[in-house]
Amino acid sequence: MSAILSADDLNDFISPGVACIKPVETLPLQKPQDSVNPYEVTTEDKLPAANHPPAQISLTDCLACSGCVTSAEAVLVSLQSHAEVLNALDGCPSISPSQLRGDVTTDLMNGYGENSGDNKVFVASVSPQVRASLAATYGVKEQEAGWMIEQLLNGPLGLSSGGRFGNGFTWVVDTNTMREACLVIGAEEMMDSASRPGESAATDGEGAASTKPKTPILTSACPGWICYAEKTHPHILPHLSRLKSPQALTGILLKTVLSKELGISPDRIWHVALMPCFDKKLEASRAELTDVYWQSGQESKLAVRDVDCVITARELLMLADTRGISFPNLPRAPLDLQHRIPFPDPKLDAFLFPQHQLDRRRTPRNAPSTAGPSGGYLYHILQTYKTSHPGSEIRTERGRNADVVEYTLVRDDQVLLKGARYYGFRNIQNLVRKLKPPRKSRMPGGKTIMLGGSRKPGQPKGAAAAASQSASSEYAYVEVMACPGGCTNGGGQIKVDDLATVQAVNPGTGNEKPGPAEQKLWLAKVDEAYFSAESDDEPMPDADDHSMQVDAGGCEEPKSEIINGISTSHVKAILAHWSESTGIELDKLVYTSYRKVDSDVGKDEVGDTERVVELAGKIGGGW
Repeated sequence: MSAILSADDLNDFISPGVACIKPVETLPLQKPQDSVNPYEVTTEDKLPAANHPPAQISLTDCLACSGCVTSAEAVLVSLQSHAEVLNALDGCPSISPSQLRGDVTTDLMNGYGENSGDNKVFVASVSPQVRASLAATYGVKEQEAGWMIEQLLNGPLGLSSGGRFGNGFTWVVDTNTMREACLVIGAEEMMDSASRPGESAATDGEGAASTKPKTPILTSACPGWICYAEKTHPHILPHLSRLKSPQALTGILLKTVLSKELGISPDRIWHVALMPCFDKKLEASRAELTDVYWQSGQESKLAVRDVDCVITARELLMLADTRGISFPNLPRAPLDLQHRIPFPDPKLDAFLFPQHQLDRRRTPRNAPSTAGPSGGYLYHILQTYKTSHPGSEIRTERGRNADVVEYTLVRDDQVLLKGARYYGFRNIQNLVRKLKPPRKSRMPGGKTIMLGGSRKPGQPKGAAAAASQSASSEYAYVEVMACPGGCTNGGGQIKVDDLATVQAVNPGTGNEKPGPAEQKLWLAKVDEAYFSAESDDEPMPDADDHSMQVDAGGCEEPKSEIINGISTSHVKAILAHWSESTGIELDKLVYTSYRKVDSDVGKDEVGDTERVVELAGKIGGGW
């Protein structure tokens, strides 16, 4: 695991397994002292005499396993760190800017192709939550934090000022652009499933990309939540949205387009993603998110990941510190456009980098405060339905705590759509219980047993469960995130008790350890930075402004196509262009699948040979 990840990072726990082997399951194996597992729950008279170091177990550890974290997954996650980024940059020269700016056909004739060496293109993507965390830490605007990140990754004072080859990242992409695509596709998926609930609907245990999810549809952008569902509650899989996350969608877009336009193989494109959550490292390691699933004829080759490495906000500061770069002293201004290398595809260049275009009317922005800090999936769906139902309004009602919110779209007191937002595993567990299918009685002629509810005094048996399932079945869509407070509170974000944060908030201090109250205030400051990005950008014209009704091709759009500041028709046109230019079906590009993971706890121990074979197969892609 990452060196900075420990049990102290957690504020929301799931009960661990009885025999958690994470602290002693490492490679290479240590010399066995005895047959007793020092971390296994046992009786007092059988306690081991030796004093073992405290176990460092995180929420990622608990979710990234089938009962306990596997050696293979531990290695995969530990390889994704700031040190791996530096190793990649120092591993080979980057493809020269002159070649990237030149004519691709000419460059291929000159040897700039498959056989031109091991030079690579280095690209990066940055999530808005990471920018918000850094903005709150150093007291700058979210936009300025984004400029500082770009200066580090791509600027002359950043990573390219040192290292073996002086490499930096050629393109730094804001994941907000692909988040817009996720919102449009997600709304389309919701409306399609609602209009045809019985057609090709998933059944219990299914999570294939070719099936439509069952209602209520649950978001799938949070990898911690996905690991939990796959390994503990497979009955949830038919409800999961098949849509890829913004991280995954950005990764496959960069790999497919650059490999096609530049005539190079995907393994020569190295992509790092800056994310707020350690679980995003596990998402990048999923076998479904590799070139095997979109590139024909690659079954015999080692899989190449769409995202090669994921680092967090704290690891980004460690990256700068390792190179001797003072991150807070980096310029808080955009890079000089004269040195900018245009993206090979002009249409996608305008879509991915609208801030560099003369026409800045379509600048991607963070979700508004009413949408929450995790992308605004449910909010966009509600806005989409509201647009198609004039006169309707959205009503909100807080649940049992601040991380549970119910949304209802109403017109003339008639409920048109109902959804909810569930953040944090305590709340997720309640949601999962509500969606648990009835269990058949083992007794002949017995009644079906309703699960998922707690019975109140005087209430008939099964009544609470029936009421709970009825309430959850009313939801059409549920936005689910593992972290309490949403993605701005991800495990990789800068915390209030980090030294840099404490010194920034209270200069001259740093010895006192902040408590929960201080952490809550800090999270509010990060949320403020995240939502303030909306006012930092130029004002977006609304649907009544005719200037927004012209797409990239100069054609007028219907006013109803502008939803939540996003042009639905423009996003769909970009997606269609992406599919056409790469020759890959759109469904392969934007959808993924999920599968039930069986527990291996209690089964025969895997031998050293099988363990090495497993690791060799999984490490192949990207490293």
